Amino acid sequence: MLVPVLLFIVGLICLIKGGDWFVDGAAGIARRFHLPELLIGATVVSIGTTLPEVMVSTTSALGGHGEIAYGNAIGSVICNTALIAALTVAIRPGAVNRATLRTPVLFFFGAAVLYAVVAYTTGYFSRPIGFALLAIFVIYMVVTVLQMKKNPDAVEVEEEEAKQRTLFLEIVLLVIGAALIAVGARLLVDNGTKIAQALGVPESVIALTFVALGTSLPELVTAITSLAKGHSALSLGNVIGANLFNIVLVSGASVALNPFTIPQNSTIAGRNASLVMDFPVMFAVMLLLTLPALIRGKLSRWQGIVLLLIYAAFCVVQFTM
Repeated sequence: MLVPVLLFIVGLICLIKGGDWFVDGAAGIARRFHLPELLIGATVVSIGTTLPEVMVSTTSALGGHGEIAYGNAIGSVICNTALIAALTVAIRPGAVNRATLRTPVLFFFGAAVLYAVVAYTTGYFSRPIGFALLAIFVIYMVVTVLQMKKNPDAVEVEEEEAKQRTLFLEIVLLVIGAALIAVGARLLVDNGTKIAQALGVPESVIALTFVALGTSLPELVTAITSLAKGHSALSLGNVIGANLFNIVLVSGASVALNPFTIPQNSTIAGRNASLVMDFPVMFAVMLLLTLPALIRGKLSRWQGIVLLLIYAAFCVVQFTM
């Protein structure tokens, strides 16, 4: 019991320090090339913080359990939006750049609609669907890079925070930060599960908390670190980018490696509970987060509070089904 506790603490330290270095590196690159923080958050940071989901899902797919990626993708989107982004908005709401927010939002809903159409019509994710999702990922990255080059807006960062670092050091911070985040998430999930089992916590509770939320811990740590450093735009961009990558990169890679049928663990009114509840909740929370921001150009505290209430209700329903 002592070893899992110690490794759990080590994992937490890795997550915190990794998130700190990752945000420093991403904000530094944004500042150096005069790129909007939201775009950096929606690409580089999002890929780094999505690494745990990618590793868990692809490993599961190679082991013949590709269906894990299905629940991982939708559950992570809901968690990222209704818990992580909600905390960010509830603590520090503010203005957002609608121009840079528009691209990741449009790509997310386009990919999510494709994912939902396949789920509702066939219930089977074939290898061509996986390649199509990966193609969306590649197109998004190309479009985003081109958008970065055309946008001359500088990132507003206080000079006393902007320590002079070389580009090489900024990249090193990104790489080491991503590695620490991935290692920390794995240590936390694995040893947290062992601790819970030793304490007699039911396996269903372990799966819902340590496994599902564990792979989203990097996004949570990065969001908190970004807030502490005053980079709220970076935090929002990270969450939206991570949501997109959960659909197109995590699911795309898993389906391409091993196609699978939608699992049916429970039903609501005789239908697959995931189709009745999970998909509608996923679309609802993303609309609640992004639509007001796109219309008014700012986020409000009430959005964060409502999203947190939705997430709490969603978890309660999951526990009672």
